[in-house]
Amino acid sequence: MKYTNSIEIALPRERVAQLLADPAHLPKWLRGMVLHEPVNGIHGQLGTRSRVVLQSGKQKMECIETITRREPADLHGIPKESVVHFDRETVGAGMWSVVRDRLTEADPETTLWESESEYRFSSLPMRLMGLLMPGAFHKQSQQHMQDFKAFAEQGKDVRA
Repeated sequence: MKYTNSIEIALPRERVAQLLADPAHLPKWLRGMVLHEPVNGIHGQLGTRSRVVLQSGKQKMECIETITRREPADLHGIPKESVVHFDRETVGAGMWSVVRDRLTEADPETTLWESESEYRFSSLPMRLMGLLMPGAFHKQSQQHMQDFKAFAEQGKDVRA
């Protein structure tokens, strides 16, 4: 299953990249975030593997996330024509996914965030969920982006 989401954020691209890369902000905009801890490496850096625990209602999901691309490595003084890339692979019970995020400058004060997601399922329950509710994954990804936008632009915290 593959899909793409996008959203415009009324902040400069460099600021958006810095907010997205800062682990301290994850619980403020990523609904259900219980834990995001590096198993090896430094949070957000290329090659880093992290243990991620998310909770939705009474259901907890644990997975391992690996940062597969981060360009540029330094998120300060990003050249105007550059595209910022954050790619990560996530492996959990019965599923594998990859997300490729691109941040481009729509104008000096606006960032376009495009996110391509791909999921593969190996367990029967996850395959059924993918077949019966493919829109749920797309909708959840869009919700995360909208929550990040509200956090970045207005300081809204999903936990409040």
